[in-house]
Amino acid sequence: MTNLNAPTDEELTRRAQAGETAALGLLLARHQAPMRAVALSLLGYGPDAEDAVQDAALTALRRIGDVRDPAAVGAWLRAIVRNSSRMRLRAGREAPGLDALEHLHACDHWPSYPSYLSHPERVVDQHAMRDWIWDAVEQLPEPLRLVLMLRHFSNITSYQEIAHACEIPVGTVRSRLNQARAKLAQVLLATATHVHDGASRLAEESRREAEVTLDGARRGCQPREILELWPPEAELVGVLGTPGERCHPFPAMRQNRDKGITQHLRHVVASRSVTIWEMDVTNPAGIPDPCPPTLAWLMIRRNRRVQTLRVVFPQPQR
Repeated sequence: MTNLNAPTDEELTRRAQAGETAALGLLLARHQAPMRAVALSLLGYGPDAEDAVQDAALTALRRIGDVRDPAAVGAWLRAIVRNSSRMRLRAGREAPGLDALEHLHACDHWPSYPSYLSHPERVVDQHAMRDWIWDAVEQLPEPLRLVLMLRHFSNITSYQEIAHACEIPVGTVRSRLNQARAKLAQVLLATATHVHDGASRLAEESRREAEVTLDGARRGCQPREILELWPPEAELVGVLGTPGERCHPFPAMRQNRDKGITQHLRHVVASRSVTIWEMDVTNPAGIPDPCPPTLAWLMIRRNRRVQTLRVVFPQPQR
């Protein structure tokens, strides 16, 4: 029997576009069965069909503002699942995830999503759903959280780049991303009506830490609150570290400063225990052994203090 008091798809869509997370959670729950039916019709029973539905739910979360006909949101959701499923059928293609469906529109007459909103974090920034997403991300195990943050919120996005940054095989990257997206979709639906923390505040605090760190490196001294980020047990891992080596980034930064090498903050991605600072690097003309043009600091933190630092050098974007 139909509940005459239940909100329509159009009402839920408009409320979701206004930033009401509970409305979007209810909308996805309402259409989960037909979305799964589309995936099963194309992919058959198995994990691929479930992954396609989960990817579609995450894409809908990012792209709900793109819906121009709120009454037809069901067709829009099924179209996302259909596109995700077809991409999975193409050999040699990476799983679409959050950021490979930018071209999708359920109706040809719907205008394109504004280009200045194309980056996942910029889309999420538009309303309170950002906090909902990041609260869900925080509930992922740390290895899953790191690959998800790199893939969907940084500029280190290809499977090969993530594998290089985390020093794991590409197959492990794929497996962790699939697990992360599945868990994230479940958590998002389960927490749609909860109160969520201020993710914007966390990212802004991390940005300030990065800027103060770089400014202190240029001046040759660091404020006490920045020094406290680097306890004696902090460890340098990855290509620049040796097993068990304790780290403090400032001696290396001082050496670079003496060579005239400078880092410029480009992008910050922050959760409570994983922080990514992406940098552009400027080398003086004619310097021997110049630093690569981009690098990223990957930090694992406990109670705000850095436990491990991994510096990675992603390939320039084509």
